[in-house]
Amino acid sequence: MRVLITDGNERAALAAARSLVAARYEVFVSAPSDLSLAGVSRGVKACTVPIDPLAEPQAYVAALAQLVERLVIDILLPITDPSVEAVLEYRAVFEDRVFLPLPSLEAYRHASDKALSLELARRAGLAVPETVIVTGPDWRDTPDPKFFPAVIKPHRSVVPAGHGNGGKRKTGVRYVANVDACRAALSTLPHGAFPVLVQQQVHGPGEGLFLLRWAGRPIAAFAHRRLREKPPEGGVSVYRESIAPPAALLAAGTRLLELLDWQGVAMIECKRDLATGRYVFMEVNGRLWGSLQLAIDAGVDFPALLMACALGATVLPARGYRVGVRSRWFWGDVDNLYLRLRNGGGTRGKLTAVREFLRIHRGRDREEIWRWRDPAPFLLESLRRLRLRS
Repeated sequence: MRVLITDGNERAALAAARSLVAARYEVFVSAPSDLSLAGVSRGVKACTVPIDPLAEPQAYVAALAQLVERLVIDILLPITDPSVEAVLEYRAVFEDRVFLPLPSLEAYRHASDKALSLELARRAGLAVPETVIVTGPDWRDTPDPKFFPAVIKPHRSVVPAGHGNGGKRKTGVRYVANVDACRAALSTLPHGAFPVLVQQQVHGPGEGLFLLRWAGRPIAAFAHRRLREKPPEGGVSVYRESIAPPAALLAAGTRLLELLDWQGVAMIECKRDLATGRYVFMEVNGRLWGSLQLAIDAGVDFPALLMACALGATVLPARGYRVGVRSRWFWGDVDNLYLRLRNGGGTRGKLTAVREFLRIHRGRDREEIWRWRDPAPFLLESLRRLRLRS
């Protein structure tokens, strides 16, 4: 079976490629240029799709369709939100030509709508942050100053660019310390980002639940706790640990995907509120996630399970995995260390940051990108970080 994975510079693409090569699939990886993180991985065949799925989603899908036909691809696996949305929006192009292990466009858009998914999460039994929904940049009804610090979240991470050509643009989460900072941040957002969620910041560790649901039944579940992030106050996880899926979170997450009528993989991102102990819903990511390699290392091979489901094989629900396995994205952790050293914390805080960065838990820690039998992705990433390679 031939699989085409998109977005070859993503860490999730690398993890998926390594998984499927090991499972004896013939793996192709597309990226904007000849060299990509997953494209240089052992056993992978690299190919080029130079079109941006954000700027030209229809042209991007047409290029993918040509690649699917030329390479006789059986399964197409898009990785990022822009690629997933483009493929789902123009799904008819691939009809009867390739398997797409994805949810419906309606389910994906419902999951991606942060305002709607917030209500669904509440119905599923998850706590939700104190939230104000702002419909435009001119925000008059400001909450009490005690509401801050807060987080600004556009209702979707991919929104129309506003040029009338079908193009999209990405938006991100921003942290604001007070009302003035919030107003300033809102004024810079594009029209398509609204409505915007302004949420009171939740204090506690980030804990994610990762699920595969197919044909109306759960196939696999995995959970991890974030140990370090970039930026340190909250963002992309750079060091994380597998944990047993908490019963309350697993029940609520499973119910949430039922409400979405979901098919495929999804990450339900939460924080465990230190004040109450409850799991507070952050968002749903309806795609493979950046820390995917940890789940595979711990014993839940989501890409291989997803392919088996897409091909109609009889797949038994995955049972158990190793708890306490840790995974570090080295260069992301370097960024975390740099930010902690730059942003103060005093001598003691800086020494703690260095000590934590250098500490290795033998038998538990795994490097996400570096692998002795597959060193090329780490070498390419390092050359790029050192600006020795484009």
